[in-house]
Formats: sequence, C-alpha cells, structure tokens
Amino acid sequence: MTLPDWVPAWATLVRADNPGPMTLDGTNTWVLRAPGASGCVVVDPGPLLPSHLEQVAAHGPVVATLLTHGHPDHAEGARRFAEMTGSDVLALDPKHAVGGQALIADGEPLDVAGLRIRAFGTPGHTADSVSFVVGEEAVLTGDTILGRGTTVVAWPDGQLGDYLTSLERLRGLGSIPVLPGHGPVLPDAEAVAGYYLRHRAERLAQVQAAVAAGATSPAEVVATVYADVDRSVWPAAELSVRAQLDYLRVADRP
Repeated sequence: MTLPDWVPAWATLVRADNPGPMTLDGTNTWVLRAPGASGCVVVDPGPLLPSHLEQVAAHGPVVATLLTHGHPDHAEGARRFAEMTGSDVLALDPKHAVGGQALIADGEPLDVAGLRIRAFGTPGHTADSVSFVVGEEAVLTGDTILGRGTTVVAWPDGQLGDYLTSLERLRGLGSIPVLPGHGPVLPDAEAVAGYYLRHRAERLAQVQAAVAAGATSPAEVVATVYADVDRSVWPAAELSVRAQLDYLRVADRP
C-alpha cells in the first residue's frame, strides 16, 4: 500500500480485509524493516484471516511480532502467525504473548530489524494498550490514536483518566508521524493528540450537561450526546460514556 513520502522508509502497511464501523478501512498491520536488514518486525498481525496472515508473512523472515493491545481485530491472528513464522509475540498482557516474555512498557528499547523500538505505555483505550516509538521518527499507536475519527475508551477495562494521561504523553513526542491501527497515517503526533484532548474535554462537558438536563442512564446520555452519530456505533459510544461518568464520579469525590 502506497504511503506518503513523509512516512519513514522502514514502514510498510498491510491492511486486513475487515472493514467496519469500528475498524474503519480494516486493521492496519505494520511491517517494520530498516533498509538492508534481513528480518522484519510485525506490529498487530490482525484478525484470523488466512489470506491476510499469509500476505504479511511473505514480508519475512519475521524476527518478532508486537501487539499494541489484545482486541481480536489486532491480536486474534497472532498465535497462528507465530506458528507460521516462528516468531515470538510480545504483548503487555501475558495472555496474548507467545514464546518469549511479556512486553514491558517503558522498558529498555528493543534493537531488532535494524531499528530501535521503544514500547511506550499508553493505557486508556484498554488497560494493556501500548504504543511503539521507532527511532524517535514515528509512533505506532494501535487504537489509542486512529487515522480518522476518535477512539472508544473500552470501559471498564479502559479508563478515561489513563487515556487522558496517555494522550498527554503522546503529545509530548512532538511532530512525528502517527502510524495508527486503523485509517490513514497522520503527520503530527503532537497536533492530533492535542485534538483528541480537546475532543474529550468537549464530550465530558456534553455528558455533564446531559446529566444535568435529566439523563439518568448511560443509554440516555448516548442518545443525547451522540444523536448525530450513526447508531451502529452507539454500543461503543456507551462504553465511552460509562468511562466518562466513572471519571466524573471520581473527580467529584472529596
């Protein structure tokens, strides 16, 4: 898949054929290889779609597979992919790891495929969400930042307070490209993380206003706050609303 010329040459995108309201154009599987390196690293092999896994494996040899988080559209195919390629799967949640030890967020960088890859803890969408900063040149964000639209905070596993902190961390990376788990690539992590933070502040204000106006359940808040959003994503929106209500309850405690 052709990428803009400002995307580092070490990144190749292979998109899974699983489009939908929550996956946008499909899951972005990233193949990372420094020019001249013999092996590659794969980030998020994606769903258990044999044709997709075969297409990704054809870029091998694969020396390591990394997961941004354990949702099936990113990780369902990981165990089969490990069998196909002989690569370990590193994930923050040990239940998704295959072979080697679980990934350590904010630990020592991994030097693989001619690249220095730093696991960068970004919980919030899920508790096990992690991003990967590669050579300080770009960041792979999984579902923490998407290429289009905004992200669900998958409560109760995902927590809004954690998510806001993660966005602040990503904003601190400066103007490096974002290689997301869905949708197109974005040129500026600092700018898009700032937009996400503003969006979350606006949604919180809308949720507070809906409750003040008499909404008594998350579903009623969704019907008010997300009235202009396609109903197919209302169940996901309700998860974010529950996360927002929980966050507001904590903020109100003395």
